Amino acid sequence: MIVAAMLTASPAGAAEIQVIAAGAVRGVVGGMIDDYSRQTGQKFAFTIGPTGQLRDAIASGKPVDLVITSAPLMAELERTGKIAPGSRVDLGRVGLGIVIREGTPVPDISTPEAVKQVLIKANTIAYTDPKLGGTSVQHLMKIADGFGIKDEVIRKGVTATGGNDAAAKVADGRADIGVVPISDIHAKEAKLVGPLPEAIQLWTVYAAAIPASSLQPAAARAFIEALTGPAMRDRWTKAGWQPAP
Repeated sequence: MIVAAMLTASPAGAAEIQVIAAGAVRGVVGGMIDDYSRQTGQKFAFTIGPTGQLRDAIASGKPVDLVITSAPLMAELERTGKIAPGSRVDLGRVGLGIVIREGTPVPDISTPEAVKQVLIKANTIAYTDPKLGGTSVQHLMKIADGFGIKDEVIRKGVTATGGNDAAAKVADGRADIGVVPISDIHAKEAKLVGPLPEAIQLWTVYAAAIPASSLQPAAARAFIEALTGPAMRDRWTKAGWQPAP
């Protein structure tokens, strides 16, 4: 549950908080939004998108009250004055993993070479469309290039709108495996094999901040405090997150 101290932060009838966020936080933040809304009466508009779409949304100047995105994009937004000074809070970090369909053989991904063989043996690989600028697919292509199989991975690609969409394509049989953020696997019948080996892992820190365009900065700040409160630590951990370094 969201901490009781937040119950008076956003009274019923308050204006809707516009939240845009990376897919990696979909499950944990979505659940917290539901709880917070029930407890406080605060309404939300919660939009998920890959890095490129989030960048475009902020750049458009359209009012956004809260943005949750990867640390590199957040730093970029801070440098360009798109974020209210002092409003950034790091939420934690999450790694990438390989997903398969429930009930199919579990491959060995314990070493980089094992991962390479999994990518080679798969007939189809689901991942976020590179045109959308997602962190996970950028890293996958870097790994594949290092293995010398980038063209093969591209040829086998089943592109998705984000991590959970990639997982859904694996779950319904349109792809053999998927490479996605560990925290963005919610599709029924999608199973996480495990995280990538540390030698080829990408740990991405995600942060929340209030854009300069926010029309509800106080309400957004109250929600950030709820997200990062002590009562939420176990919830983040269970969703596959680690504390930010």
